[in-house]
Amino acid sequence: MHSYGRVIGIGVLVIAIIAIGVGLYYFLHERPADGPPLPEQPAKEHISPPPEKPIPFITLPALNQSDEWIRKKTKELSNYSKLAEWLKVNDLIRRITAAVDNIADGMSPRAHLGFLDPKKAFRVTKKGDHLIINPQSYHRYDRVADTFASLDAAGAVQIFQELKPLFQEAYKELGYPRRDFQETLIRAIKELLDTPVVEGNIRVMEGVISYHMVEENLEDLDDAQKHLLRMGPENTRKIQNKLREMAVALGVSENQLPRVQVYGKKS
Repeated sequence: MHSYGRVIGIGVLVIAIIAIGVGLYYFLHERPADGPPLPEQPAKEHISPPPEKPIPFITLPALNQSDEWIRKKTKELSNYSKLAEWLKVNDLIRRITAAVDNIADGMSPRAHLGFLDPKKAFRVTKKGDHLIINPQSYHRYDRVADTFASLDAAGAVQIFQELKPLFQEAYKELGYPRRDFQETLIRAIKELLDTPVVEGNIRVMEGVISYHMVEENLEDLDDAQKHLLRMGPENTRKIQNKLREMAVALGVSENQLPRVQVYGKKS
């Protein structure tokens, strides 16, 4: 089990939607918005409608050349300095694809998203006779959670669909020639939605190389879920609320998604 101070938090879909979604948001706004047809109104006189603005054709770059393309489009759209810093790494789509695959299987995505490691150290504090996670440690992930929560879920999913061929190509490279990457993305979302929101203090004990949670129900969570849990209850809610919106936008009905689980009481 990795040290708490070195875990990256949720990571995967935050970067997946920010790096790929925002990177194509430019094209989304170039398209006419879809909506219900307006009711016909009787015209007093015939007026020729203006010529329709053609929908631009999007030519995706090759997978090996996609990094700079994503960075350029993101730079045009966002002045968020941390986002630009995150995007300095290479093989963004391959990293994201591998991380999503890990999370869908309950594994830690840290090997692929190490660039999201929080700079501040994980901290514990003593309360009575027990060690607990210092709530200040949760704030290491505030910027990531706030950025993710600010995204438009439906728009981000539409953009993901534009880039899906590149993700599918990267997924094939991982050894899944017949699997649909979108199905894996949905599995990853459900995996994280199945993580409890822990209110109150989380007791820990010091192990050989890391801390472990005293409560067995929490310690028995898989690595992907533990990463989300360590972001703290408020950030967990923000991430899960946005993931739920995205899942619905991907065509998953609400009753097919895990229900919100609240563990413990505020103290």
